Amino acid sequence: MELKNEFRVGVPIEQAWRALTDVEYIAPCMPGAQLTEIDGEEFKGQVKVKVGPITAQYKGAAKFKEKDESQYRLVLDATGRDTRGAGNAAAEVTAEMTSDGDGTKIVIVTDLKVTGKVAQFGRGVMADVSEKLISQFVESLEQKLVESDGSETETPSAPNGDMSTAENDLSGDSSGPRKVDMPEPEPVDLLDTAGAPLFKRFGPFALVALVLVLLRRRKRQ
Repeated sequence: MELKNEFRVGVPIEQAWRALTDVEYIAPCMPGAQLTEIDGEEFKGQVKVKVGPITAQYKGAAKFKEKDESQYRLVLDATGRDTRGAGNAAAEVTAEMTSDGDGTKIVIVTDLKVTGKVAQFGRGVMADVSEKLISQFVESLEQKLVESDGSETETPSAPNGDMSTAENDLSGDSSGPRKVDMPEPEPVDLLDTAGAPLFKRFGPFALVALVLVLLRRRKRQ
């Protein structure tokens, strides 16, 4: 399925490009996401989601397929798998940026393929969830960009004044994967995020499923 999202950030296009191509910088802005390892141009991490009391965790990797700074266009390949084996996901994400006054307009097109339980929600619900998650991401990113806007010459690759990345590069200690010490985020609550659209389409089924899960847990106890 193809999902399209558009948003605007209130910073010049050069600053927006530096931020969005620095995965370590923007990872904390992504709801439910945790970056765990960087190996050259490959990034590994996990995403946690929950539906009521049920929590799922996807582990995966992403890699830049294309980065064209002259056109402000990037393409990212990402794959993920449910740690319980209940499904997997793959996505090709294309982002294109254009100047918009004193800010930047960004269009993201995601070619998403999912299997397993998540696939049952269909394109409509996935689009609703995608739009709301993007809104949360943009709000968090803009706040981060404003906080680090003290100097336009600074790159955002060392957030919060952490120079460990730069020091490692200068010392030549860049061989092999590098672990990222990022706090574990709260899982994304799909019921809260999807809200009315999810219950409108799957309300009765979701409620029955949750009751069955709770009954099974009580019997085991």
